[in-house]
Amino acid sequence: MKIYEEFDKRRNKGNERVFAQNDLVYNRFFNLDTNTYRAGAVDEKTKQLIGLSCSLMLRCNDCTIYHIREAVNCGATRQEINEAMNISLVIGGSIVVPHLRYALEALDELLG
Repeated sequence: MKIYEEFDKRRNKGNERVFAQNDLVYNRFFNLDTNTYRAGAVDEKTKQLIGLSCSLMLRCNDCTIYHIREAVNCGATRQEINEAMNISLVIGGSIVVPHLRYALEALDELLG
C-alpha cells in the first residue's frame, strides 16, 4: 500500500498543521467539505464518485486517490470507478491521462 501509506502520512501531517492554526475559515471549510459528502438526496457513494471525477479532471492526485478509497469504502465497484473516471477524461481531455494512469495504479493497489 505504498501510494496510500505515503498519502495518509502526508495528509495527516498536513491536517495537523492546518488544525493547529485554529483558524475559523480553515475550520469552516473542512467542516463544509466533510458535510458535503454525507448522504442526502444523493447517496454517499455517488457523491464520492462525483468527487473522484472532478478531482481527476482538476488533476489533483491526492484528491483523486482520496475519493477512490472513499468510493470503494462506500461500495463502489471497479467498473463504477472507471465510469466516473471516463467522464473526467472526456471533459478534461488528454491532459487527464497521466493522472488517470496514477489513479489506476492506486486503484490496483487498493483492490489488489
